[in-house]
Amino acid sequence: MHLLFLMIEHIGLIVAIAFILTRLTAFRNLIDHKLDQWTIIKLSIVFGLFGIVGTYTGISIRPSTNSFLWVPRVDAIGFEEALANSRVVGVVIGGLLGGPWVGLGAGLIAGIHRTLLGGFTSVACGISTVTEGLIAGLVYLKIGNRRIVPTSKALLTGVIAETVQMVIILLIAKPWESAVVLVQVIALPMILANSFGIALFVAIIRSVIHEEDRIEANQAQKVLHIADQMLVTLRQGLTIESATQLSKLLLKTTGVSAVSITDHEKILSHVGLGDDHHLPGHTILTEATKKVLRTGTLYIPKSLAEIHCPQKGCPLAVAIIVPLKKSDEVVGVLKFYFLNVKQIKPVDKEVAQGLGKLLSHQLEVVDAQNHAQLIREAEIKALQAQINPHFLFNSLNTIVALIRTQPNMARKLLIQLGNFFRQNLNASLYEFVALRQELEHTRAYLEIEQARFPGRLSVKFEINPKLKDVLLPPLTLQPLVENGIRHGLKGLEKPGEILVQVTEQVNENENFVLINITDNGIGISAVRIAELLHSRIESQEGTGLALYNVNQRLIFHFGEEFRLHIDSVLEQGTSIWFRIPFKQGGNVK
Repeated sequence: MHLLFLMIEHIGLIVAIAFILTRLTAFRNLIDHKLDQWTIIKLSIVFGLFGIVGTYTGISIRPSTNSFLWVPRVDAIGFEEALANSRVVGVVIGGLLGGPWVGLGAGLIAGIHRTLLGGFTSVACGISTVTEGLIAGLVYLKIGNRRIVPTSKALLTGVIAETVQMVIILLIAKPWESAVVLVQVIALPMILANSFGIALFVAIIRSVIHEEDRIEANQAQKVLHIADQMLVTLRQGLTIESATQLSKLLLKTTGVSAVSITDHEKILSHVGLGDDHHLPGHTILTEATKKVLRTGTLYIPKSLAEIHCPQKGCPLAVAIIVPLKKSDEVVGVLKFYFLNVKQIKPVDKEVAQGLGKLLSHQLEVVDAQNHAQLIREAEIKALQAQINPHFLFNSLNTIVALIRTQPNMARKLLIQLGNFFRQNLNASLYEFVALRQELEHTRAYLEIEQARFPGRLSVKFEINPKLKDVLLPPLTLQPLVENGIRHGLKGLEKPGEILVQVTEQVNENENFVLINITDNGIGISAVRIAELLHSRIESQEGTGLALYNVNQRLIFHFGEEFRLHIDSVLEQGTSIWFRIPFKQGGNVK
C-alpha cells in the first residue's frame, strides 16, 4: 500500500503538466481536432517526453531474498531491476486526445527510451508502452465526434492499458518467476495510480476547455445582445437619443468608466465619469477624438496629455477610440474611457474594435433599410401618379351624366370613385395589405370603367374565399387590371372580357396563392413581353411603368420565383399571372 501512496504523490506532476499543455497552441489545435501532419509530430514528441518524465520519476523495484521491494529513489537500473512508473499516463493521454498516430508516436518515443535504460523488463515495458498508445488511439476512434474523451472512459482506458502491460511483462520478461513476483508487487499500485492520473489529467483538460467555452459563449451572447439592441436603437439613425441609449447599454455590458459617441462635429452622448462637462450637443472637446476623425484609425491615448481634454480635473486619463464608418467614410467615433492604463486588458482593445465595426455595419444596415423604404414609397407614389387624369375627368363626366337619369347609379359610382382614390392615397402607408383590400380597390375601378362603357366590358371574379386575407404589396392587382383594359382591350371590336382568378396552389408541400388576370384583347408580341418586365417601355399609350414596377416589387418582397409572368397570343388575349406565399393577416406597416 505504501507503494500506491507514493505513486499517487507523483500525480501532482501530472496536474502541472496538464496546466502547461493547455497553454500550447498545438495542444489547443489537438482539442479542436485541427491535426495536420506537423501537429501530429509535435504532439507525439510532447507526449513522448511526458512519458519519459514518467519513467524518470518512477520508483525502483529491486529483488530481495524472497521478493521485489520498492526503493524510494531513482538509481541506475541494474539488470535485475524494474520501475513502478507513470510512463503510461503521457502515452495514453496522447492517444486519447490525438488519435492512433499520436499514441503510436508517443509510445515509440517513450518505449524506445525505456528499452535503452535496461533492466530485465526493458523489452516488455518498451513493447507495452507502444501497445498502450495504440489502445488509447483506438478508443479515440471509438468515441467518434466527441471533442474530449469522457473522464469515465479515460479511467477505463487506463485500467485496460495497465492490465495489458502486466500481461506483456508476464509473457516476455525473463526469468518468468521474477516477472510474476514483480507483477504481484506493482500491478495494483500502477493500475490504480496511473488510471487515476489519466482520468485526473482528462478531467483538468475538460474543466479548462469547458470554462473557456463558457466564457466565449457568454461573450458571444453579450455581443449578440448588443447587436440586437443596436439595431433596435438605431432604427432612426445616429441621433442624440439613440446614441445615449446605446452608450448606456455599452457602459452596462462592458464595465468601463465611461462610454461616448460622437458624430463628425459634436458629442452625441457621454455616459459615466466626466458627464458633467462632456455634454451631448457640445462641440468635440478632445484632440484625441479629432485625430481619429482625421485618420480613420483606432487610437489609444494613455495619458491626460494625449487625450488633451481642456477641462481641468477631468478624471478620464485613458481611452480606446474607434472610428465609425459608413462606406469607408468616417462619420463619428466610439470611445471607451478608463481611469488608468492598468485597467485596459488585452481583450478590451479587441472588444472595442469589434463593437466599432459592429456599430458601423449597423449604421450601414439602417441606411440601407431607410433607402429601401424610400424606394418603396417612391415606387408607390409613381404608381399613384400614373392615374390618368382623363380617367378622373371621364369618371366625373359619367357621374354627371347619370345624375338626372340614374341618380342611384351616379351615387354608387361616386362612392366607388372615392373608395378608389382613398385606396390609392393609403397605399404608401403599408408594406403589405390583405388581398380583399386589393380586390375592393380593383372592383371600384372596374365598376367605373363598366359604367363608362356600358355593354362593352364584362368582368368576372373567381376568388377562393379562404384566400381573401393573404398578404401582398399594395397597388399590385389594380394596375394589372388597368393595364389589360387600357392596352389589351383598346381598339377591340368585340366586347372586352376581364377574368380575375385567385386560387390555391400546392407545390412541394408548400402552399401558394396563384393570381391570374386574363383578357380577350389584342395580345402582346414575345419581343414586347420580354421588354415589358425588364425595363420601362415608352409608347404612345404610356410609359410601361405599371408592369415593370409591380414586377420589381414582387421580386423585392418575395424573390425571383414570385415575379410576373405573361402568356399571350396575338389577337386572342393575354394572361398575366404571379404567385405569392400563403401568408395571412391584415394591414402590415
